[in-house]
Amino acid sequence: MTQPQIESRHQQPYVGIRAAIATMAQFRQAADSAFPELFRWLGMQGVEPAGSPFIRYIEISSADEPREIELGVPVGAPTPGSGGIRSGSLPAGRYATLVHVGPYASAEAPDLASARARLLRFIDERMLDVECTPTADGSRYDACLESYLTNARLEPDPSRWRTELAYLLAGAVSQAT
Repeated sequence: MTQPQIESRHQQPYVGIRAAIATMAQFRQAADSAFPELFRWLGMQGVEPAGSPFIRYIEISSADEPREIELGVPVGAPTPGSGGIRSGSLPAGRYATLVHVGPYASAEAPDLASARARLLRFIDERMLDVECTPTADGSRYDACLESYLTNARLEPDPSRWRTELAYLLAGAVSQAT
């Protein structure tokens, strides 16, 4: 795992597929179907990805369960979506980030849950806040991301998977483009 840090980012256009989920099985199903669909669609449009695929957590329950997510792929310029694929843009601003090296989920090794807790402690220790809005049963986030820097289909060893976690910080939205 790398050290948490704060970095400024420019606005990033992307294409994505949203999914409302209630169970982890639905979460896995959304990820397993959306990413291949997005890359197939980009290929048919002749658009090259401009970064690593990501999951944007839009709404998380008070029990820390995802309720609405968007599976996305960065693109170099705004690209109109079609069908279930929508065009969007991650906001510019200051982000707290951390690159986790290891499995997504594990009872034996540090995983994304432990990396997320570490990053949130880093944010809290610096008396910063994440850009989010309270809901009746949790929070809605402007930019709460997991970017998959390693293609797990090409790298079979989970101990080598690299995943970047990033949270947009409150009051940190800028007009950078």
